[in-house]
Amino acid sequence: MDNGYVILSIIGLLFLSMYGYAYASVAMEKLREKRAIKAEMEQEELRLEKMAMNKKAREEKLNQLNKRSEEIKRELENLEGFKKEIEVKKLKIS
Repeated sequence: MDNGYVILSIIGLLFLSMYGYAYASVAMEKLREKRAIKAEMEQEELRLEKMAMNKKAREEKLNQLNKRSEEIKRELENLEGFKKEIEVKKLKIS
């Protein structure tokens, strides 16, 4: 009878090991999928951060260009004012 329990336990271990082997491949596949999804999400986060930084840089450049444009307009207005003053002085002299 002792040999019967040994044989029965060996058969049980055989089926348990087959189940473990089959489940291990499924578990590994799930683990790979989770890792792939995590890596994809990290890449997406990095891409979004980079896009935000690029957008911020573009906005800063645009603001600088707008400020410079306003400065140029003011300078042109000042020059036209000086030009008119000079013309008025010439008319007064003549």
